Amino acid sequence: MENLETPQPAATDAKPILTAQDIVKCFDETAVLKGISLNIAEGDLVSIIGPSGCGKSTFLRCLNFLEIPDSGSVTIDGITISRTGADQQWDSATAVQARALRARVGMVFQSFNLFPHKTLLENVMLAPMVVKRQERISVEDRALELLKKVRLGDFARRYPSQLSGGQQQRAAIARALAMAPKVMLYDEPTSALDPELVDEVLQVMRDLDKDGMTQIVVTHEMRFAREASDYIVFMQDGEIVEIADDDEIFQNPKDPRTRQFLRRFMEGAKP
Repeated sequence: MENLETPQPAATDAKPILTAQDIVKCFDETAVLKGISLNIAEGDLVSIIGPSGCGKSTFLRCLNFLEIPDSGSVTIDGITISRTGADQQWDSATAVQARALRARVGMVFQSFNLFPHKTLLENVMLAPMVVKRQERISVEDRALELLKKVRLGDFARRYPSQLSGGQQQRAAIARALAMAPKVMLYDEPTSALDPELVDEVLQVMRDLDKDGMTQIVVTHEMRFAREASDYIVFMQDGEIVEIADDDEIFQNPKDPRTRQFLRRFMEGAKP
């Protein structure tokens, strides 16, 4: 398909920190991703929207090689991994590259995946100590800072079962940030939450955007996508249909498939 370049704000010199080129992924004989190309500028918050089953989550997981693309390339913060076909061997050298790439990416899932037998502080400290072999005292200080950042400073010694879903998801964000990622990926981070808890998680993501964190969010939260995104990617049937800034894609979508998907939201937003 035609390569779609993401629009860059006119007043910034931000360079692309993530580039995906011609990403193809099939499960059995079904093509889930059909040659997706996308550039993400450093510091941008990008929302990926589209109907369920269109490949949004698969694409996100291909960016950090939790799913291995059949073909295409991904570059994040200067590390590039390329695939020429599904039959290409996944050798030890590529696995090392993939680990280096993942070290630059934080991932937040629908489910919180916190260790239930560890406190929030211990959950946040674990990866830097085990993966990066950092000293406990420095890791603990940083973990406490991150818990304060996500408004959980008073809950550091509590266990996940003692917290609401929104609090657990904020703790999961702090845990991802503990690895000092260059890019944060979110796969429907609010879908498992009660409606009244959604905003507290989205506010943390807004705060990170103000701090300059690059964030890519697969979401069904159209209000958040419209209000917080630098630009929005609309996907359908394993392809990128349209890329535009928030106002343009909601007020004047170019593709009829985008218009059809957004119609219910736009009608609901009319006074």
